[in-house]
Amino acid sequence: MRGTAGQDRVIASDDGGRRRRLLWGGAIALVLFLAAAAWMLRGWATSDATVALERLRIATVTRGEFLNDVAAQATVVAAVSPALYSPAAGTVTLKVKAGDTVQKGALLATLDSPGLRNEFQRENATLESLDVDLRREEIDVRRRILQSRQASDMAGVAIRAAEREFARAEQAWEKQVISERDYRRALDELDEARLTHVHARDSAGLEKEGLEFELETRRLQRERQQLLVADLERRVGELEVRSPIDGMVGSVSVTEKAAVQQDTVLMNVVDLSAFEVEFRVAESYAGAIGIGMPAEISYAGRSYPGDVTSISPEVRQSEVTGRVRFAGEMPAGLRQNQRVAVRILMDRRDGVLKLERGAFYESGGGTSAYVVRDGVAERRAIRTGAVSVREVEVLEGLAEGDQVVISNTDDFRNAARVLLAD
Repeated sequence: MRGTAGQDRVIASDDGGRRRRLLWGGAIALVLFLAAAAWMLRGWATSDATVALERLRIATVTRGEFLNDVAAQATVVAAVSPALYSPAAGTVTLKVKAGDTVQKGALLATLDSPGLRNEFQRENATLESLDVDLRREEIDVRRRILQSRQASDMAGVAIRAAEREFARAEQAWEKQVISERDYRRALDELDEARLTHVHARDSAGLEKEGLEFELETRRLQRERQQLLVADLERRVGELEVRSPIDGMVGSVSVTEKAAVQQDTVLMNVVDLSAFEVEFRVAESYAGAIGIGMPAEISYAGRSYPGDVTSISPEVRQSEVTGRVRFAGEMPAGLRQNQRVAVRILMDRRDGVLKLERGAFYESGGGTSAYVVRDGVAERRAIRTGAVSVREVEVLEGLAEGDQVVISNTDDFRNAARVLLAD
């Protein structure tokens, strides 16, 4: 067989080209390494500290709508929860217990008050006595008025008799049948009768007025006593304590057959159809929150609109208390003393330079922030304005688009420049 030697040919070795390629690759890698090392050395040289980037939160300064609000934990309370008091001293008999559903006018408790009932019966007897005295006085007044009228009428009759006698005396005097003395006496008797009638008539009028005043006094005394009896009757009726609203018995403050004094709290009734939300915020917000401000109530993963209805004028433990009322439909299943979240909107503005709120605001006091550029955080003096739950208004020191560290900057130790390491 013929061999393959004739098919073979010599090829020159390429070891020199391979070495050149390796040398070029090594040089390029060395240059890149030296550039990265130089950049890192430059950052280390110009930085006062180094912090891991993964530990920080960075946000961008933006411009837009700013909502100045405050958030607070709140408690659901009954808007209508009247307390029922004891109308008098006595012994309580309870007809319901805490948690019972009641209708308006339902009997909740009764009080046994012998002292009040005895006083009512005594004053009622006095009223009946005054009624009898008034009727007796009316009869006596009519009798005395009749007597005065009788005296006046008799005086009138005496006048007519004196006029007739004077007429006869005058005729006799004209005929010179009687003496002048008899004539003058008849004239005097006529004048006397006339005066007697006038005085009797005036006396009868005065007597009538006086008697009417006495009768009016007796009537006023009776009316006064009647008002007193009516008040006692009302208080006796209140010994049966009834519900003023439809709702549920919230709490009972006394025990069965307990002896209570007047105006002692017996229980309270809660109107389950009207709830409000009671919140507490720091006293620094007291001047900013006003009645009528819109609010947002968060419950069971949903938000419900509301309005601020009241704000307490006093500060307790560095906090002020207020109430928010549901502006629309209340959520179903809401219970008293249930905890919810409330967000109160105090201001709304457009075109505001703002930054997401974070721990940097508290750690820097709102006067400084760290702006991130080329992997380095530089400390910069800033001035902030209004602060909401989610955002901070920026007045000076930052521009739109700046990247700012919004997490806690205590690890920066107030350094002017901080290297952010990956």
